[in-house]
Amino acid sequence: MGNLFYFILAAFCEISGCYLFWLHFRSDKPALLLLPAAACLLVFAYLLTKIDTATAGRAYAVYGGIYIVCSLAWMYGIEKFSPDIWDYIGVGICLIGASVILFAPR
Repeated sequence: MGNLFYFILAAFCEISGCYLFWLHFRSDKPALLLLPAAACLLVFAYLLTKIDTATAGRAYAVYGGIYIVCSLAWMYGIEKFSPDIWDYIGVGICLIGASVILFAPR
């Protein structure tokens, strides 16, 4: 369960950091937002080092599925935009792929 916590926290740090960059460069918000954006992205990178796996690539691959779920949650919760059926189908496909990578016998 610890890995799932780190994956979700990392996703929200990455999305938060990127969103702050988005706000500055696309919505003309103050450049001061770039400081917390950079901090969020540093924390994101650090959190991925906490994942219990022998290879970074496998951690990043599984994280990709979690990131997609968290991105849609962000879109719904922060941006107030509802995912459509294709978003849900895409998330399902990604989670199946991430599960194969995570749970495959090795």
